[in-house]
Amino acid sequence: MRADMEAADQYQPNRAALHQEFYDLVQIGNSVAPGGREVIHFIHMKKSLVLILLLICAASAYGQKKVAAEKLDPAKGVREAFDRLADGIRQVDIEKVMASYEKSDRLLIFNNNGSATIGWDNIKANLESSYPKIKNVTLDITGLRVEMLGKTAAYVSCKWKQSQEFEGKLETSAGRMTLIYKLVGKEWKVAHRHTSPELPAANRPVLPSERTDS
Repeated sequence: MRADMEAADQYQPNRAALHQEFYDLVQIGNSVAPGGREVIHFIHMKKSLVLILLLICAASAYGQKKVAAEKLDPAKGVREAFDRLADGIRQVDIEKVMASYEKSDRLLIFNNNGSATIGWDNIKANLESSYPKIKNVTLDITGLRVEMLGKTAAYVSCKWKQSQEFEGKLETSAGRMTLIYKLVGKEWKVAHRHTSPELPAANRPVLPSERTDS
């Protein structure tokens, strides 16, 4: 019995070996006194605990590596927030679009037509007025760029091209867009969006020195 216990102290955790040893211990236990069987049961429980602890450590190490990998890409959450906004526009989903914006009276949107809208409630009212007339939206995003401005702020810029049916008539537009994101609680929200057309109309007030032929 003493030899068995010394061998147990030198045991290297291995699932196959553990199963074999348990079988051997059962066979030995059937031929020893009741007190000896209790010792063998204790040895088995000790080794099982070691195996469980090793599995817990392995799972913990994997989880830490996964978290570390996510920390290497702090812009991931911002990109995901932008993707939700783009999906909401494609789906003509007011609730999804508005959930992407900060619910604040200071929310500011510079619209593609040159106007500005201030406040979450006013933006939602505009969508509630226009979205029922819109369907079959396609939105292509290119040149997406995400820049972190710290742990709680970032900006996104891109080029976009959108087509849709408005009151049954097909219309298209394209341009550039910049969005300022801020971390509100644990979610990234748009605090400001600036959209401009790719080719401004000739009658838009642009300084002559800044006009281009393209």
